[in-house]
Amino acid sequence: MVLHQGKADRPDRAGGTNPMYAGANPALAASFVMPHDRLRDDPLPPDTALQLVRDELMLDGNARLNLATFVTTWMEPQARELMAECVDKNMIDKDEYPQTAELERRCVNILADLWHAPDPTDVMGCSTTGSSEACMLAGMALKRRWSRLGRSGKPNLVMGANVQVCWEKFCEYWEVEPRLVPMEGDRYHLGAEEALARCDENTIGVVAILGSTFDGSYEPVAEIAAALDALQERTGWDIPVHVDGASGAMIAPFLDEDLEWDFRLPRVASINTSGHKYGLVYPGVGWVLWRDQAALPSELVFNVNYLGGDMPTFALNFSRPGAEVAAQYYTFVRLGREGFRAVHQASRDVATHLSSGIEALGPFSLLTRGDQLPVFAFTTGADAGFDVFDVSRRLRERGWLVPAYTFPENRTDLAVLRIVVRNGFTHDLADLLLADLARVLPELEKEGGRPKDPAKATAFHH
Repeated sequence: MVLHQGKADRPDRAGGTNPMYAGANPALAASFVMPHDRLRDDPLPPDTALQLVRDELMLDGNARLNLATFVTTWMEPQARELMAECVDKNMIDKDEYPQTAELERRCVNILADLWHAPDPTDVMGCSTTGSSEACMLAGMALKRRWSRLGRSGKPNLVMGANVQVCWEKFCEYWEVEPRLVPMEGDRYHLGAEEALARCDENTIGVVAILGSTFDGSYEPVAEIAAALDALQERTGWDIPVHVDGASGAMIAPFLDEDLEWDFRLPRVASINTSGHKYGLVYPGVGWVLWRDQAALPSELVFNVNYLGGDMPTFALNFSRPGAEVAAQYYTFVRLGREGFRAVHQASRDVATHLSSGIEALGPFSLLTRGDQLPVFAFTTGADAGFDVFDVSRRLRERGWLVPAYTFPENRTDLAVLRIVVRNGFTHDLADLLLADLARVLPELEKEGGRPKDPAKATAFHH
């Protein structure tokens, strides 16, 4: 959650809003001031309050044109209706809402099947508010398993510098040393050799990313697992793998069925995904599964007597709405395997079509093509005369939100644009984006001689 502090810069705000919102007496609108730092004394009619807030929200970008986010921005009306019906159900209150809890259990079982759990009856899993909470829970389990070994050093976690920031938060909050493998040359994510070089007896686990947010590529989970198998034979160190499949764990089971990255690999102890990304549900819902009960230390699970029922819980959050879990189950019921395959294949087809079209424009060079996650990154050529930040700025004028950012340590010299294709972003929209991009290129080339600001940056974060 973003932190905010301080009061507004303008305590002397002028009053006045649309007189037509004021009902029977339009003159009342002349003195109305939207509350910024303190509540008004008097209430407003619900329709008036709704319209006033809606007016301000017009300043937000169009979510459907936001090509920066992985988060679902379109669901069917039926799914929205179901979510509205369930938004008042407290997910944690399993005694009062037992069927919502049953839907959660079914979702865990479905994911266990998709991810090839060796014994579905032994798998452990739960819903979360998103992948960030899921990663925290998985990291806690890794650390507790390590602590049982009685090692005396400081625990460490090995991962690529391309990990989502939640993993760095985990290491800071739970006092684990992050061993980040930097990018090198054209290697933009973690490799088996690089991971192995940073492991020791105090390594609680290796995080492998199935779908890097930087460029959409899969990390070689099977190669990393095999390298750790060989390391255990030599040293006796049993280092588990956690797969951060925030996006890819809902893509690969349908489009890359022969790719071994999940519980088919005995080294994989846990997997997380975001239901609100390629699980096709509005935010926020995530999932985390452990391959068996041994992978989740029992002391981390609390049995809580709450509102008349005794229940096991493992979570950072407590009360939260059941709407997203119901929506996830709706999506499983609605689509089935073939439906998910069709939806994700359409996104991948649009991504590869769009990346090829951008490459054909001339000034751009692709890092990836969208043929793993339907996500790709590209940069400007050395002789383009403009940079990726210029392109992002000009596209924003047409409503397209395409992030520009630099890569992390060792490749901070590389600045890219990244496009995330989600369900609802069609071939037609992709062609409109290509047309707009082609339209601004001559203008960007004319502006190429103007001085560049070396401090250009973006508010975009992975």
